[in-house]
Amino acid sequence: MAKIKVVHYINQFFAGIGGEEKADTPAELHKGEVIGPGMAFNTGFGDEAEIIATIVCGDSYFNENIDAAKAEILGWVKDLAPDLFIAGPAFNAGRYGVACGTIAAAVHEELGIKSMTGMYVENPGADMYKDKTYILETKDSAAGMRAAVKKMTAFALKYAKGEKIGASCEDGYMNQGVRVNFFEKERGSKRAVDMLIAKLNDKPFTTEYPMPDFDRVEPNPAVKDMAHATIALVTSGGIVPKGNPDHIESSSASKFGEYSIAGVMDLDDATFETAHGGYDPVYANEDADRVLPVDVLRDLEKEGVIGKLHEKYYATVGNGTAVASAKKYGAEIGKRLVADGVDAVILTST
Repeated sequence: MAKIKVVHYINQFFAGIGGEEKADTPAELHKGEVIGPGMAFNTGFGDEAEIIATIVCGDSYFNENIDAAKAEILGWVKDLAPDLFIAGPAFNAGRYGVACGTIAAAVHEELGIKSMTGMYVENPGADMYKDKTYILETKDSAAGMRAAVKKMTAFALKYAKGEKIGASCEDGYMNQGVRVNFFEKERGSKRAVDMLIAKLNDKPFTTEYPMPDFDRVEPNPAVKDMAHATIALVTSGGIVPKGNPDHIESSSASKFGEYSIAGVMDLDDATFETAHGGYDPVYANEDADRVLPVDVLRDLEKEGVIGKLHEKYYATVGNGTAVASAKKYGAEIGKRLVADGVDAVILTST
């Protein structure tokens, strides 16, 4: 019996090329080569499957050249005609997760080839693509590689062989929002009473109708005296000094920047620009006040509507940035603003 043919996609880090400094590496095709985590996959496959080629692409390159990179990779995959396409696992690496989700979904939708990937549940790629391709849930870092490969390998063989895929809770992939009718062994009333009794006795139980997990934040009281308040600007729209001195990524930002606007009355195109890769930058580059309204706040300052505009602003890029990263940035920026005596923040996006 012929082995199942697999094509594997990984980024520059797991290919051993380098870290962030090599994230602009263009897509590369390595026929007949098994690289990085592919070796663990091949071991797990045993005699049932084999990786026939590895495709490597830098995270920044893919996300900044999505159409071109996707077209080139799809061309290679079409010619290789594998039985299965595996991307990652990406864990909680935002740009890598988006790339894995994008190319896995495209392989399935445009080529009709079975595809799958793996990543942490809070990776932005998960929300974007979990209903378009199978995404196996992993830990948040490469420390969970062994467990991720074991889970993905078992699913890959089952999927490639055409065996029936069970519910997400059974086979370990992220819920795709698909409901399927089936018959339970016990009637609903008995199941409900059993769950209630378990709950009353502080015993574990699993609800049959999980509710969404909404992250609710209690709003602070309104500012009582705006005429004497210090107002700060924070943006996820990527407005940075010309040249992007902190090298904030255009997608899946790994950092935020703190910049001085002391004495700045207007953000002109000679000194400010956007680093954001998720919207057309032309208008923001012409006048960065369109995203970060320093000019308007200066007018309000002159008119006495606000006490003063804080001399520093904070910026990052929201495009594809992981929720966990955004929370971390927000917490750190909040600490700095409180330490500086800021009374209120205007948060702008795109």
